[in-house]
Amino acid sequence: MPIVKYPRATEPLWHEWDGKAQKCGLRHTVYAVNGDQYTGEWLDNLKHGKGTQVWKCTGAIYSGDWKFGKRDGYGSYSIPDPITKEYKKVYTGWWKNDQKCGYGATFYPGGERYEGEWSGGLRSGWGRMYYSDGSIYEGQWLADRPGGQGMLRLPNENRYEGGWKDGKKHGPGKFFYLDKGQLFEGIWAADIPKCGILIDFGRDEAPAPPQYPIPKVIAWRFRVC
Repeated sequence: MPIVKYPRATEPLWHEWDGKAQKCGLRHTVYAVNGDQYTGEWLDNLKHGKGTQVWKCTGAIYSGDWKFGKRDGYGSYSIPDPITKEYKKVYTGWWKNDQKCGYGATFYPGGERYEGEWSGGLRSGWGRMYYSDGSIYEGQWLADRPGGQGMLRLPNENRYEGGWKDGKKHGPGKFFYLDKGQLFEGIWAADIPKCGILIDFGRDEAPAPPQYPIPKVIAWRFRVC
């Protein structure tokens, strides 16, 4: 019997090209259509693992962990200075689902910085904020503002310790006027003291105490027959 030879089946070229285009594992720099570039690890065509992303429109750089195409894990985010073009670190810490989440430090314009916990890209949990005027807030945060219990120390060392709500003093608290040697303890609402008592506190060590001390309140006891 004559032997019939059938032609070998060949896959379309696009199958080969598609296979080569699949990004998985460590790759050299990959450029997007908009000019963004990424150098690092991939999984199923998604940034996954260690990698560095550069955004063309802003010049910003993220270097750190990725998970299925999003920043997830530990990484740092920097932007170029508009004048010197030198890169300045904006955030270093933990990320989840492309947002700041966990412990991290953010550096703001003017020298301000925050060190503490984040959730969903907002300051939330415990944290310490250094303000440009020299004030320092340390305590609880909620939805990017002081909320809960915290302490605010002013540049002259006066400080407030107590409750906060929506970034303002709220609830029971104490304000230490160390420059005058006085202590106010009372209740605040929306940054305004509503009621409380003012007493001398460390008057002898205060740099600028009032001329006269605060009179002591004498408590009288009455017996009703």
